[in-house]
Amino acid sequence: MDVILVMLAGVLVGAKFFPHRFKKQNETLQVICTALLIFSMGVMLGQRENFLEELKVIGWQSLLFALLPAAFSALLVYGMTRRWKRDAEKKEEG
Repeated sequence: MDVILVMLAGVLVGAKFFPHRFKKQNETLQVICTALLIFSMGVMLGQRENFLEELKVIGWQSLLFALLPAAFSALLVYGMTRRWKRDAEKKEEG
């Protein structure tokens, strides 16, 4: 919950109070902070004793959680596109 509140405060400051002339510096700072966050997360994960064993399980789960929704979304879009295309062709003929 704290993270959401901090993000909302940042959005409010960015939308209402942050000068537009500092946009480029703000973008650079965001990239640096994101890289620092990813690095610190890597350090914290690397300190875990059984990280490599856990990574095997987590890696497969993450792969499945990424691939399954993507595959089903692609199938759904493909099916719906074919249906809408067929319906459009029928309207043109009729």
